[in-house]
Amino acid sequence: MASLLFSPLTIKKITLKNRIVISPMCQYSSVDGFANDWHLVHLGSRASGGAALIIQEATAVSPEARISPSDLGIWKDEHIEKLKTINAFIVSQNAIPGIQLAHAGRKASVSAPWEGNKKLDFAQGGWQTVSASNIPYHDDEPFLPEALDQNGIQKVVSDFKAATKRAVQAGYQVAEIHGAHGYLLHQFLSPLTNVRTDEYGGSFENRIRFTLEIVAAVQSEWPSDLPLFVRISATDWAEGGWNPEESVQLSKILKEKGVDLIDVSSGGLVSHQKIELKPGYQVAFAEQIRKEANIPTGAVGLITEAKQAEAILEKAQADLVLFARESLRNPNLPLDFAKELHDDIQWPKQYERAKIK
Repeated sequence: MASLLFSPLTIKKITLKNRIVISPMCQYSSVDGFANDWHLVHLGSRASGGAALIIQEATAVSPEARISPSDLGIWKDEHIEKLKTINAFIVSQNAIPGIQLAHAGRKASVSAPWEGNKKLDFAQGGWQTVSASNIPYHDDEPFLPEALDQNGIQKVVSDFKAATKRAVQAGYQVAEIHGAHGYLLHQFLSPLTNVRTDEYGGSFENRIRFTLEIVAAVQSEWPSDLPLFVRISATDWAEGGWNPEESVQLSKILKEKGVDLIDVSSGGLVSHQKIELKPGYQVAFAEQIRKEANIPTGAVGLITEAKQAEAILEKAQADLVLFARESLRNPNLPLDFAKELHDDIQWPKQYERAKIK
């Protein structure tokens, strides 16, 4: 009997050949937002390695939306050419290219991890960050984020819309809106970072307003027959923060609005979060949202083994399984998993002579 992990899944007009997705992972390897050969090899090798869907790292919708100066971007037309080349290779490997559209908000303007992951002040090439409210991520930061006013909010909405149009031109077949990990949309969702008193703050309905406006803007440019995902942090892991019940409620609304899948992560909003890390520690959130909101979900987080991923699908906890660090360790993860689960899948013809029967 074939495994569930290597069974196909059709969402709108796209059919994924299996349930293995490469999660968006920042590479901090761009100059002025441009993709280069590192991204071609990084993303392309995971496509030739057998994953069904390759979601490109958090891609900034504007220069100020970047986490670091080295982030990928899609804020100008000149970015499209290289992205189109990368996506064409992914498609040639019978995989689906996806993009995660993102704005870092108050967590922007930091150095790359190997440069200390420190907040950059203006003299170091940093820039003014923005957020729902002027509350910093760390108390010792050199400047406070600016609370977005109505004009600032509309600029971000317009930036997501324009970025989506470019994503279509670049050949992406799945779009994911990043509403997790403490970045800008999440900053509006959580009462820990949103203390506004206007129509974007206070009640649940007000705190989700910005996210719904972003979704609508993306949908205005994204083809209706292609999948649209939203990544959320199901909980802040902090008292008084965004919680699983609100995640279910938001997911119900996103389903009504035409979102196809919720990519379920957690945390990242506040530095005092308390997470008990263990294998599959976020899977229960994907299961809860899938069952209570009746929407497909993706599970992510310390999922490292084939049988572990298969069990998630067997228990109907999620519809897709996303791999991040384990994929960094092994670009050919799906090929190895197929052998372990006794599935005979197609290898790249250039590698077939190495396939162990």
